[in-house]
Amino acid sequence: MRKVLIVGAGQSGLQLALSLQDHDFDVTVMSARTPDEIRGGRVMSTQCMFNMALQHERDHKLNLWETECVRVEGLGVSIAAPDSSRALDWVAKLDRYAQSVDQRVKMAGWLELFEDRGGKLIFHGVTTSDLNSLAALYDLVVIAAGKGELVGLFDRNPELSPYTQPQRALSLAYVHGLAPRPEHPDYSAVRFNIIPGVGELFIIPAYTLSGNCDILFFEGIPGGPLDCFDDRPGPDEHLQRILDLIRQYLPWEFERCREVELTDARATLAGGYTPVVRHPVGELPSGHFVLGMADVVVANDPITGQGSNNASKCAASYLDSILAHGDRPFDRNWMQAAFDKYWEYAQHVTTWTNAMLQPPPPHVLEIIGAAGSKPAVASRFANGFEDPSDFQHWFLDPEKAATYLAAV
Repeated sequence: MRKVLIVGAGQSGLQLALSLQDHDFDVTVMSARTPDEIRGGRVMSTQCMFNMALQHERDHKLNLWETECVRVEGLGVSIAAPDSSRALDWVAKLDRYAQSVDQRVKMAGWLELFEDRGGKLIFHGVTTSDLNSLAALYDLVVIAAGKGELVGLFDRNPELSPYTQPQRALSLAYVHGLAPRPEHPDYSAVRFNIIPGVGELFIIPAYTLSGNCDILFFEGIPGGPLDCFDDRPGPDEHLQRILDLIRQYLPWEFERCREVELTDARATLAGGYTPVVRHPVGELPSGHFVLGMADVVVANDPITGQGSNNASKCAASYLDSILAHGDRPFDRNWMQAAFDKYWEYAQHVTTWTNAMLQPPPPHVLEIIGAAGSKPAVASRFANGFEDPSDFQHWFLDPEKAATYLAAV
């Protein structure tokens, strides 16, 4: 039985660990926190997982909250005019629903499920020196912890990393009491609100420790009016600032927010990080190699909502590469090849996400505008969040965009 060590207990690491269990691998997971500590901690992220990623969870019976979690059945785009009215507003149905489960719920539950299924759990922070002595005990070591010392094992790839600093200041709050959008009161949708030159507000239906909720999530251009959380306000002040900004810039969304309250005292978060692609193979002082996965090696800004989706697809891709390799050693060449297979997909997500961080070029404005009157355009854009590799064929290139719009 082949032995695998996975360091990190997020979407990618735990999904890979649980799916390897289905194939009789001897898997150990190292987590810095226990399930109770995760549940009692601060929210860690936003997330909205689309059907392709959700299916990976269903395939391994990891969809523990699918029946309870609200279904995200659409995606809508609004653009604010200078007078805070709506210059554009439309919504499209998704072909297959998406869902968002608070990672405090999912990761705590998955850790317990992993242990129930016979997995070995070690609750301890991991340093490079720890790994140096541990690596010889395993056939494969995978690093799935996207923060901390271990990320330093993986060098930044400058050819694939155009940014050297955060492109958005992030702030969010999980809330109860948000009223439905009057345009679609009978189904839930992610709302993507654009404030030109200022930033974006995403409103994401979700599921948290206390049931279904919504996430209010601002992405602010650094140095702009949405970049105002560096003083790390307390939870109530944090929410009030978000609401004040919604009232100022997006009054149609503020109408929905009059009765909101935080889901819990740890339901707010602020920060930012630099989008980056890193080389996937790290070398320990002992000479052993370790494989980075998901946002350890491909970290995109959350403006396109692909973080948890990428993590799930990376875990599925690595699982396929591990199973296909048989009993051969997991050497450096195999690790690079496993990443390259994942990158065949992930490169499209990175290209699209980096493009969305820039002011939209004329052809993108034309597409977004056309979606307001052409349901086929709106539907293709909305459903592209499930498989962003489609955007290369019509959205990212001006000539391809013109051809597509002429056809519809």
